[in-house]
Amino acid sequence: MLSRRTAPKDSLIRLALSPDGQVAPDVRARAPGRGAYVGVGRAELDAANAKGKLKGALARAFKQDVAVPADLGDKMETALRQQALDRLGLEARGGTLLTGAERIEQAARAGKVHLLIHAADAGADGNRSLDQAWRVGGGPPQGLVFPADRTILSMALGRENVVHLALTDPAAARRVRHAIDRWLTFIDPEAGLEGGAAVRGDASAQPNEGQE
Repeated sequence: MLSRRTAPKDSLIRLALSPDGQVAPDVRARAPGRGAYVGVGRAELDAANAKGKLKGALARAFKQDVAVPADLGDKMETALRQQALDRLGLEARGGTLLTGAERIEQAARAGKVHLLIHAADAGADGNRSLDQAWRVGGGPPQGLVFPADRTILSMALGRENVVHLALTDPAAARRVRHAIDRWLTFIDPEAGLEGGAAVRGDASAQPNEGQE
């Protein structure tokens, strides 16, 4: 929408419009009515919002006058972060997620881990040990350092002291990776995860394209 570039729709972020014309993030793309999709990072979006360009672009997209909150970028980042944490919680309840360094190491060496994640405050030695086990099992060179500490991860999963976690189902790993990708790419498009830690055996299909 802002850049006129095209991209897979599920890599973009949907914005929805309330009945009174307020713009709000709809990261799960579930709100009724017309939506507008953006695919720029937070810095670019905040700059466009501050200059009034975002309001004009959204008014054209929604075909009516709109009210764009000054903190829309913050709201979007918070919503994407929560979606990533919710996704982890769902996978934990679905039985596709392991915690505990010993259990993860055994599964990784056996080639059963499809995505390895470390808390932001995990120790370097623990990360290296599990990364090595993952490589032995055929995984990528290293796991993903999640941009939140063990307290946040523990709350999201409903478990105690979650320092490391692993996804043992390939589809679950893709779902988690996609949710984290969207969040981090919005924070910093140049540091998104597409070129970082891989999902083992990822072979997901390309979705339809949408306009940014």
